[in-house]
Amino acid sequence: MKNKLIALLLICHVSVFAQHYILDSLAPTLGHLINFEANTFQFAEDSPSFQRFFGRLDSLYSGKPEKLHIFHIGGSHIQADIYSNKIRTYLQNMNDVSMAQRGFVFPYHLAHTNNPTNYRITAEKELWTGYRCSIRKDSIAWGMSGATAAFRAYSDTIYVRANYKNYTKNRYEFDRLRVFYNVEKDDYHLSVLDSTLLSSEMLNSDKMYREFRFNRKIDSLALRVHIKDSTTLNPEFALMGMEFMNDVPGVEYTSIGVNGASFFYYNRAAYFEEQLKLYKPDLFIISIGTNDAYMPESKFDALQFKEYYESFLQMVLRVNPACAILLTVPNDNYYRKRYKNPNTAKQEKIIIDLAKKYQMAVWDFYEVMGGLGSSNNWYKNKLMPRDRIHFTYLGYSIKADLFMNALIKAWAASTHRNEAKLLQHFKTLDE
Repeated sequence: MKNKLIALLLICHVSVFAQHYILDSLAPTLGHLINFEANTFQFAEDSPSFQRFFGRLDSLYSGKPEKLHIFHIGGSHIQADIYSNKIRTYLQNMNDVSMAQRGFVFPYHLAHTNNPTNYRITAEKELWTGYRCSIRKDSIAWGMSGATAAFRAYSDTIYVRANYKNYTKNRYEFDRLRVFYNVEKDDYHLSVLDSTLLSSEMLNSDKMYREFRFNRKIDSLALRVHIKDSTTLNPEFALMGMEFMNDVPGVEYTSIGVNGASFFYYNRAAYFEEQLKLYKPDLFIISIGTNDAYMPESKFDALQFKEYYESFLQMVLRVNPACAILLTVPNDNYYRKRYKNPNTAKQEKIIIDLAKKYQMAVWDFYEVMGGLGSSNNWYKNKLMPRDRIHFTYLGYSIKADLFMNALIKAWAASTHRNEAKLLQHFKTLDE
């Protein structure tokens, strides 16, 4: 699968779609494309971990200062962070205590690939080389992000902005910054350019990060990376991610995506599990699978896909046994723009079986779209580009609203909230 996330994803880009609930206004013209009855979190009502998650979410909704952490991992759909950012914005704009820290991000710009628009990390781009676990020929140290930006020159300045084109009511601020990189190589100094901001710093060799602590909350800063010894042979600073941190309660929504990612390729990220141990997510959303099945039907190995998926599930549960895990079925797609892809239906069955086995929930977006061949109908209605794999900006916005509907339905059932009133609260957040 060719994984350029298409600047075309921004076809029909009107910024209002990033923050407004749009399903009601579009239902008369586009509602026939959507199987609303299938838009549920299947099995959530039978999952103890989901009951705990919804209890904590409901407490936060009631105004209590809870800390709630959501992880969302996937491929190009998540790297773009369009529909996942809209979900993040809904939850963080929920009330006055719902916006927590921005958390973990990756500087995709420095890896020469598309960066989400809601934060900005820049440097002299030509001095950096990008590596993704999803590119077979690439080989480097990868952590939780599955991507690495490598620097091998003399020095550079990295400009970090926690806010760019985001839609949260308040700005993200941080008083700590973690920078994940290959600390064991120790070829470079990493420092804060304005030393008056710094109160302390520490190094964690196991999890591979340096943490800077500041004497006040900030929303941007500059870092300097500088070689220690110019005679060093093959120097390398391998940047694996950053984390904007503070102690403010609320919802933290971490999205991790790599263009072209599959379970096989995430297995190449040697430090993934070790870095994941830093976190105790309340909800872990798995949106991997499109690339695992992007091939002719005769070449898709369903048993291998199940083994990879189950191994990943078990890894998440090793790190946090109490975590609620939402398995999402990939969207319908076309292989090479011409052929319907029946492999997704096989994935659907496997994902549902695994959810039952581990008492987790499923969001079956394949059925919500309409099943086999439905991506062509979404394409004809300008909700997907010609590849019929990705979505246009409007398509992603609809997907986010459908996700929120399913989340609210399961939440209301778990806590005995009035579903219509709960949904109306999120529909009117931007008014």
